[in-house]
Amino acid sequence: MASLDLIGIRKSFGPVHILHDISIALEDGEFLVLVGPSGCGKSTLMNIIAGLEEPTEGRLQLNGGDITRAAPAERNISMVFQSYALYPNMTVAKNIEFPLEMRKVDQATRAERVKKVGELLQIGHLMDRKPRQLSGGQRQRVAIGRALAREPQLYLFDEPLSNLDAQLRLDMRTEIKKLHQRLNATIVYVTHDQIEAMTLATRIAVMKGGVLQQLGTPHEVYNRPANTFVASFMGSPRMNLLKMRMASERHGELQLVGGDGGVGATAIKLPPGVLSAVPQVVLAGRDVIVGLRAEAVDLAAGSMEPGPSHCHLEARVQVVEPTGADTLVLLDIDGHDFTARLPPDVALSAGARARFSVDLAKVVFFDVETEQLIA
Repeated sequence: MASLDLIGIRKSFGPVHILHDISIALEDGEFLVLVGPSGCGKSTLMNIIAGLEEPTEGRLQLNGGDITRAAPAERNISMVFQSYALYPNMTVAKNIEFPLEMRKVDQATRAERVKKVGELLQIGHLMDRKPRQLSGGQRQRVAIGRALAREPQLYLFDEPLSNLDAQLRLDMRTEIKKLHQRLNATIVYVTHDQIEAMTLATRIAVMKGGVLQQLGTPHEVYNRPANTFVASFMGSPRMNLLKMRMASERHGELQLVGGDGGVGATAIKLPPGVLSAVPQVVLAGRDVIVGLRAEAVDLAAGSMEPGPSHCHLEARVQVVEPTGADTLVLLDIDGHDFTARLPPDVALSAGARARFSVDLAKVVFFDVETEQLIA
């Protein structure tokens, strides 16, 4: 397939800056997902890769060759659009074949590729139908098939599942994942859905306001978010963020003190090893934002003492939300909302107080002023 290098990409429309110095090196066979809220610049970046927009500054390289000013037809890139963009007067077979015909591919090769794509996407029985006779999922398969038939170096997917209902999106997401595994294709995929990003990507580029916030594997982005925006945006439910004070204790130990630090405030002693990546002198006496995922919290079992990397705390239950596979419980900790992901059969009700076990090995710390990860 292909490698892709984005080097210092900037895009402005007059005085309005859309993209700010985006640099990403995409290796052969990678599945890169550009994710972020509406207006973050991800679709503009996709259009620049496709050649539909030119960067104000910066360069693009495909397999080491400069394509910054190359026309879209010269880039050997296929794009799958959100709206499918099928020709309504053509059959499925002709929709898939048409781009090959425009590229002067001989008829025998066209027929072979259409048949191959039909088998791969399991749409061989639909070849004689028109787009109006297809379901949303079938239309999206045809759009993907048209891109596959060209056998490009790079595939671009611009929010291809946005127009599908929830179950069909789940099914198509799985099909796209399977397709990538079969073809080992190089793919750039745009979405605002962080679940799509987590499940599909080999690497995720999280964007906000035209700035690349973090580039990493799904595991890195989820467990070690670069800042509080990534922590809040990636994951469902989002990461719990609490402002606390790192108060020094005797023997070089540290503890987190919540609220105003007065009587009744939550105090959590940090066990040895939790801060191994951060010198204690950096944190002592400092306000920090503590980040903890919902699954790091569980009900404390009876009167058992917490394990070496755990602590126990009491909290009031505000809301219980059964989801089937698990139960999300909204807790009140020193006047702050805190979400815990508990087993599906948990017996809790709103207003009750309960004791919870917190896995402190999964805690991360952010600077209060910069909101960046302390590491």
